[in-house]
Amino acid sequence: MVKQKLILVGNGMSGIRCLEEILKINPDRFDISVFGSEPHLNYNRILLPTVLQRRATFAELTLNDREWYKKHHIHLHTGETVIKIDHEKQMLKTDKQRELSYDHLIIAAGSIPFFLPIPGADKEGVVAFRTIEDCQKMIEAAQKYRKAVVIGGGVLGLEAASGLQNLGMEVRVVHNTHYLMERQLDKKASKMLQRELEKQGIHFLLKRETEEILGGNRVKGMRFKDGTEVEADLVVMAVGVRPNVQLARESGVEIKRGIIVNDYMETNLPNIYAVGECVEHLGIVYGLVKPLFEQGTVLAKRICGIEGNRYKGSVLSTQLKVSGVEVFSAGQFSEDASSKSIKVEDEVAGIYKKIVLKGDQIIGAVLFGDKKESSKLLEMIQKKQDVLDVEKVKLFPSLTNEGNTVAAMAANELICNCNGVTKGAIIEAVQKEGLSTVEQVKKCTKASSSCGGCKPAVAEILSYMNSDEFTREIEQPTMCACTSLTEEEVVQQIQLLGSTTVKEVLEMLNWKNKQGCLTCRPALSYYIGMIHPEYENNHDAALGNDHWKATVEMNGTFSVVPQMYGGMTNSEELRKIADVADKYGITEMAITSEQRVRLMGVKEADLAGVCGELNMHLSSPFRNKLQNIEVCHGEAFCRCNKNSALNLAASLEKRFEYLTMPNRVKMAISPCLHNGADRMLKDIVVIGMERGWEIYMGGRGGGKIRAGELLCIAESDDEAIELIGGLLQLYRKTACYLEQTWEWFDRVGLIHIREVLFDFDLLQPLIESLEKDRLLQKEKISM
Repeated sequence: MVKQKLILVGNGMSGIRCLEEILKINPDRFDISVFGSEPHLNYNRILLPTVLQRRATFAELTLNDREWYKKHHIHLHTGETVIKIDHEKQMLKTDKQRELSYDHLIIAAGSIPFFLPIPGADKEGVVAFRTIEDCQKMIEAAQKYRKAVVIGGGVLGLEAASGLQNLGMEVRVVHNTHYLMERQLDKKASKMLQRELEKQGIHFLLKRETEEILGGNRVKGMRFKDGTEVEADLVVMAVGVRPNVQLARESGVEIKRGIIVNDYMETNLPNIYAVGECVEHLGIVYGLVKPLFEQGTVLAKRICGIEGNRYKGSVLSTQLKVSGVEVFSAGQFSEDASSKSIKVEDEVAGIYKKIVLKGDQIIGAVLFGDKKESSKLLEMIQKKQDVLDVEKVKLFPSLTNEGNTVAAMAANELICNCNGVTKGAIIEAVQKEGLSTVEQVKKCTKASSSCGGCKPAVAEILSYMNSDEFTREIEQPTMCACTSLTEEEVVQQIQLLGSTTVKEVLEMLNWKNKQGCLTCRPALSYYIGMIHPEYENNHDAALGNDHWKATVEMNGTFSVVPQMYGGMTNSEELRKIADVADKYGITEMAITSEQRVRLMGVKEADLAGVCGELNMHLSSPFRNKLQNIEVCHGEAFCRCNKNSALNLAASLEKRFEYLTMPNRVKMAISPCLHNGADRMLKDIVVIGMERGWEIYMGGRGGGKIRAGELLCIAESDDEAIELIGGLLQLYRKTACYLEQTWEWFDRVGLIHIREVLFDFDLLQPLIESLEKDRLLQKEKISM
């Protein structure tokens, strides 16, 4: 097989990550060539500030050594720039007069630093902060000179300032607005950041605009538009970058701010693609590593001919790489008329935390002084998760550093957002590969290999695993033998990837058994149905005998159970059942434990006729739904109002009969305590009292029986229906597939369930989403 020629223009992080993904999918499909203008191997540009801050060396920035390129038969051309692309002939030319043909071409040219168009910007001693060479110039200047000025109070400017200050220079930061990092922080966090950096010795000149850089051949100072001046031996321009689009523009590729691409990272020209900082997608140019990696993953599948997800944009997040300062922000961090916020502050400890909500969804967050919750919050923002799914008090569990934070984290919580590495993945790698250092974890899992912000968390995990607190019980079983992912990880991926069919999940998550099995297929179907109710709608509509709710018996015949809401019927219904039984020769009928009539021995040829002529809703005791509610009609000596229980049962069954549950849910209702004791083993039990209805949950039959616990009290039928509806929806949203109610009850806890049901702002969204799901299912089944 003749290999196709694939050329990558740009030896940076985004382009090489795309190649890594291509090599995972099909390592033998392409003959690959890479051109990089810089004379270096692929290195981590994001960690340049750590070199200035003496926390890393240039050698440690290298991501892929020459052996990696040789291993994958990649032709690497460093220090060589592509200057022309002929898209009609599918040829390119370099500044070394090299000409090559291609079948596929990826442009990953990155960005170029922006220099203020002011007099003196070309003087010696005025540098950007973008490349290894820029970093080397700053280190050399620090050995000869004393005073440095950084223009720009954004992330890069502050990281440069911190590095120069650590190198012994007297540093001033010039910024043209009222406060620092205004694109990433609110005013409160910004002022706290400024105070902390001032303690470290950095000075700030805010609301200043540079008019001219002073000096002869070399910079000597700066003059501002207000007439003031400041001395400077080194000036660092950190005022932003621009997409590097010159090559693309001259080659006929469509350009606006960046190279215009569609959801598959394709340009307007055939077989030419683009990823990274040079790209503009839906009007946005991304400069952060995670979006660029996501783009590379999408493109890799596209080039390899695999149907995959479209790139739909990314949630922006920021972490400041300054020693001794913890700063994180993500999403929309400023409030407006349509949003609200939750804030926590400890001025003594220097900690400030804020989340911004729109309706029930977290849309943004700012953390200063303690960013332990950053991964969790970013994940919630990305998933557009309702805050009701997490207790508000647990969003910011503590303002202190007491206790081991990683011990409390779930195995599926992300440690490395850039590369999508979870706590569980790190623990598994450490155990299987015998890893003992952060560097080994980085090479094995890629955690901390990009922005480096998670390096302390990785170190904390290693420390935790060596402590007495750690047990191997942290490892969670996989969903089934078809995948190495746990159930929680599968659900997370379905949400992140937006998968809407079981087939998509099996393909996109690289299922070992491409058809799935009896364990995973129904579980996947359930989870997709919960995340995308319209999918569950279509799925139910496709059911055959299940649509009729007929049950196959051992002898090949069928049985059907006409629905009698609350166990109540009338002479007309009974007469109809008897007539149908006579007509179709149904001789076996029984009263079920759930107080329904079961018609047995129905022939397959008669099934459609029986169901059609009954013209009654049919119930199935086998699907994972709310089962027929068992109602206690009371003993002869008890004079309580039996009708109240019958009517409540009928109302509950009619309201929730179409909803799929994680497992079968059995419910019992008793009009009074006289007849409630033998019902307490059900999933949900409702008992009538003088003050209303007592609602119990957590009961269990079978091997280890136990009675349910009192959950709450409802004063009326309507309140009981609302509370039970909220309880069922909370169970539907947070339980694992086939997790029984008592298991879920033990895992989530009585206190948490009560807090949700008793908080109007948490309960109402549950009721609304339950009603929406119910109507979707009812509409489809009625068609």
